[in-house]
Amino acid sequence: MKEPTARKFSGAREISYIALAVALITVCAWITIPVGVIPVTLQTLAVALVGAVLGWKRGIAAVFVYILMGLCGIPVFSGFQATGALFSATGGYLFGFLFTALFAGLANGIRVQKIWIHLFILFAMMALGGAVCYFFGTVWFVYLNGCGVGYALTVCVLPFIAPDLVKYACAALLAERLAVRRN
Repeated sequence: MKEPTARKFSGAREISYIALAVALITVCAWITIPVGVIPVTLQTLAVALVGAVLGWKRGIAAVFVYILMGLCGIPVFSGFQATGALFSATGGYLFGFLFTALFAGLANGIRVQKIWIHLFILFAMMALGGAVCYFFGTVWFVYLNGCGVGYALTVCVLPFIAPDLVKYACAALLAERLAVRRN
């Protein structure tokens, strides 16, 4: 029996995947519920999904391009903001998204037979990446505002834990549904 041939590398395909991922993250960032200093967006779901579906390399590339576009003045961030968002209270979280994509993408490479185990791994890795994102965002918020860590956690982390866990669960389910499994 003939072995299946490996897919040939296509630069155009890779660029297309990353461009679509950046577009998804951007659109999800624009879906915003302003609830204080840090808005609730679907951006978290998109970043986790992109990492889980595309893998860590393309996931990080998509988030990096997304941040770079905002740095260049393109209004890709929540509230149709650009460069200013990177130097505001949300800047640390935006850079922290690189880790969310990294951890979700690393979970992409873990192969297990049972779908529910893979879903749990995806969810756990997304939550771990989210925790690292919270760390960077909180450190940045404390630095910018000169406030205490307790206040920053109360304003920037605690209200977002439950919604983010729901978003990670949705992203894990979507990623599992969209993934081409090779067991």
